[in-house]
Amino acid sequence: MKQHLFYFIGLFISLAACNRTTSESVQPSNPLDVPFGDPYVLYDKASDRYYMYGTGGVENGFVVYVSDDMTSWKKEGTVYSNEQEHAWGVKDFWAPEVYEHKGKYYLFYSADWKDNPNNELENFRIGVAEADSPLGPFIDRSSGPIFDPGYPIIDANLYFADNGKVYMYYSRCCYKHAVDSEISEWAKEKGMFDSVEESWIYGVELAADFSRVVGEPVLLLRPPVDMADKQSEWESRSVTSGEVNRRWTEGSYIFKEGQTYYMMYSANYFGGENYAVGYATSTHPLGPFEKSPNNPILQKNTAEGGVVTGTGHNSLVTDRSGTTWCVYHGRTSKTGDQRLAFIDRLVIDESGNLRVDGPTVNLED
Repeated sequence: MKQHLFYFIGLFISLAACNRTTSESVQPSNPLDVPFGDPYVLYDKASDRYYMYGTGGVENGFVVYVSDDMTSWKKEGTVYSNEQEHAWGVKDFWAPEVYEHKGKYYLFYSADWKDNPNNELENFRIGVAEADSPLGPFIDRSSGPIFDPGYPIIDANLYFADNGKVYMYYSRCCYKHAVDSEISEWAKEKGMFDSVEESWIYGVELAADFSRVVGEPVLLLRPPVDMADKQSEWESRSVTSGEVNRRWTEGSYIFKEGQTYYMMYSANYFGGENYAVGYATSTHPLGPFEKSPNNPILQKNTAEGGVVTGTGHNSLVTDRSGTTWCVYHGRTSKTGDQRLAFIDRLVIDESGNLRVDGPTVNLED
């Protein structure tokens, strides 16, 4: 009798596990009911659950949504607030990413630094907070940012190399960073803008305890200088459309497949319809990186009769079944200006090219 009982218990557990894995292979219904910009998903092995962090949901801090299957998400509340002893940020808390490392959880984020003697309009830096759980509370590890490069920076992303080194990637903001290019010359000749500011992506080694950087940051990606560059058209749409005098290279996400390092990144204005995702490849985590001729790999679908715009600032997560998903934010003509989280499959083909099977959308008429 006991043998039969154990058999049925084992069968029930196996079927439950099978159903759970199968559900993760089902395309989530986009957009998700998660009002985030810059979404980032952590799969936590210890709790066997998925945790989504992003910009928005609470003032001067971050909240988390939790899921067992990446299709249904529940808001679990605030995980970080600047109402703490070591807080150095005063506003504009953006782009959180959480990493599990040696049993602890580390929240990397951007915020406006309170140390602002020149009253700069954009005074962003990157900080790190620590917790014992992905649910927080995350407490700042020091009363200041990780480092001060002398210009505003946002969008931290980490890569843990096989040799034990840790690299941090970030975007230098456009603020007060006017750059000469054929696009800026064109815009001035057209009477559109007197100058064009740009954001660039840098990489730098991070100390093992995340307290400081090691060495000097390396410039990895920037907008094209020449209009004949194949990347120039899609990366310059915010300027050529007359939207704003800025070109962005931001929201980087790096991973390794085989011997190739892939850096995904976003271009154009995050608040506009032309926000889109491309990628570049390298044989070393600090480059040099070469942009893919297939860019962009994720963009608005309105030209094909769709309703999605503003697709960008992505991260990746691999579920229990081994499927890799691209997590990003976007807008639809039916849901309005609020940025919402989307999840679509990421595919790497036999030639090593990336493809995002999206944006997909499932909205009731």
